[in-house]
Amino acid sequence: MGVTPFKLSSNENHHLPLPSVLRAAEQALSDLHRYPDFASTDLVSALAGHFDVPAEDIAVGTGSVGLLQQLIQITSGPGDGVLYAWRSFEAYPIVTMIAGANAQVVALDGDDRHDLDAMLAAIDETTRIVLICNPNNPTSTAVGAAALDSFIARAPADLLIVIDEAYREFVDPEVIPNGIDYYRRHENVAVLRTFSKAYGLAALRVGFCIAHGPVAEALRKVQVPFGVSTVAQAAAIASLAAEGELLERVRGIGDERARVMVGLQSVGLVPADSEANFVWLRLGDDAAAFAEECGREGLSIRPFPGEGVRITIGEPEANTRLLEVAAAWMARTS
Repeated sequence: MGVTPFKLSSNENHHLPLPSVLRAAEQALSDLHRYPDFASTDLVSALAGHFDVPAEDIAVGTGSVGLLQQLIQITSGPGDGVLYAWRSFEAYPIVTMIAGANAQVVALDGDDRHDLDAMLAAIDETTRIVLICNPNNPTSTAVGAAALDSFIARAPADLLIVIDEAYREFVDPEVIPNGIDYYRRHENVAVLRTFSKAYGLAALRVGFCIAHGPVAEALRKVQVPFGVSTVAQAAAIASLAAEGELLERVRGIGDERARVMVGLQSVGLVPADSEANFVWLRLGDDAAAFAEECGREGLSIRPFPGEGVRITIGEPEANTRLLEVAAAWMARTS
């Protein structure tokens, strides 16, 4: 019999939609002949109540990456600087290039975390926006409160600081600070979140930004008309209502992540400290070869040739097979 393939390359939630979320999406299909609510009124209201923020401080878009592009659009153009760490989310250089802005790139530190002191030093008179991916994609690491507190306190007050929290639900909240707390204290902080990961709505493309009035209003002015579908809005509202069930699933993914981390360490590999639904292995020149080895065993993972591999935490069977492949790899190559 053939080997069951598993996709561990896109950081998707492997769980099927909750029945209540699926029902909401199916009911919304009856309105496919109508344009969606341009303002996502019900979803914005649900988000405002859920996070206890003013509705006017919320912008909804086609995933957090759609809002990311809008944030660059409203702040940066030719001659302006967009500051971010590297390696980080692959969309950052793309949206910067589309805007015609200059990428101001700062290397991660030796633990594959944002080096916020170095990023602070890289700010100059052209810098318009700073992107902090926390937890960071693809390295799974996150920065703590002390580093963020210091960075925000010392950065120029008119510089927009975006905390990209696509994987927020997977962190240890006792260790990793909540970006929304910084938004409450600082007018120049905006927070990106998504329904694609923990909430499992990747195919529907719906995310949101919580920012103070002027930023949120500017985002709404440049939004793609009718970009967030009626089905996406309904499913997102149902997901907020079912958050307790969804977070139970998140805890299960966290348990599997811990098992994978221990298993990789036991065979001599050194994964980065993960606060996401994936793990990062800095394999250098072996990254592509390890990904090919996984592929031969039916596991699709994400290689960054010459640097490392990102591996999504998937079904328990997939995770077990990954550990078997890693053990065999290390036995053969060590």
